[in-house]
Amino acid sequence: MEATGKKISLLIKLIVTGVIFYLVFNKVDIEGVFATMARVDLRFLLVAVGLQFLSTIVASYRWKLVMQRLAFGQNFVFYLRSYFKGSFFNQGLPTSIGGDAIRVIDVARTGHRKREAFYGVAVDRGLGLVGLLIFNLLANLFAPNLLPTEVYWVLNVLVIGGIVGFIVFYFLNRISWLEQRMVTRVLLRISQRLDIVLDSAAAILRHLPLALLIHLLSLLCIYTIGSGVGMEFDVLTYMVIVPPVILLTIVPISLAGWGVREGGMIGLFALLGADNTLVLSMSIIYGLILIVTALPGLVIYLLGKHHL
Repeated sequence: MEATGKKISLLIKLIVTGVIFYLVFNKVDIEGVFATMARVDLRFLLVAVGLQFLSTIVASYRWKLVMQRLAFGQNFVFYLRSYFKGSFFNQGLPTSIGGDAIRVIDVARTGHRKREAFYGVAVDRGLGLVGLLIFNLLANLFAPNLLPTEVYWVLNVLVIGGIVGFIVFYFLNRISWLEQRMVTRVLLRISQRLDIVLDSAAAILRHLPLALLIHLLSLLCIYTIGSGVGMEFDVLTYMVIVPPVILLTIVPISLAGWGVREGGMIGLFALLGADNTLVLSMSIIYGLILIVTALPGLVIYLLGKHHL
């Protein structure tokens, strides 16, 4: 039954991805998209790939800090290899096995319980999410007049709500009655681990800049691609537009965010009068770069299978 459910979930994601792309392609000059992608200067692409690689490396380092604080041990190379493997399963393979599951399995193979490994991965995910929310809020505050007033306030309300939700989740470990039910017990355990990781002002000041840097590097990757295809917007504009789109791709309704990312980019950049052809070209190239930068994970995975 579980395998059947995963297959159905994968099929639904395929359908959703296909439908969104069909709707997007109906409104964009496809030949123009391919022509735009073909003429991008290779130097822009190389810089973008480098920035995305750096983002993954910093994210791996953050995960190492989280797991070592939770007494999992292992060195940075272990977490870097595992993070790349997870990225490949997220971006490069249309499978029902997610990258987080791969990371949990890798940690469990070092002698830890899968449940404990899951808690650690969940904390890492939460830190990444709140970092993106804070990043978006700061960008909106620096550019309050960039988007229409209604969109600006809707985004801020959602972002602030997410940050408040994270803070509430952080303090859940103080509520002992959550121990009584299985679902709330899982939330309690994750909150307890989060409290261990962020147990001091120094720890918060260590993790927050890392979370912001990870997203800044990814954003600069997208900005570089945008410049390469001919979009004439400054970095601050990307800081406002891109984070909400990334948040949308976190919702698991399509394959690796494909389609959702393209639709979100076009929708928000259209508010600024951007050319849909250029926006779609940028988004597709970024998706392809995510796959390219995840390829080391394939090599690591295959080498690992060979040694088993």
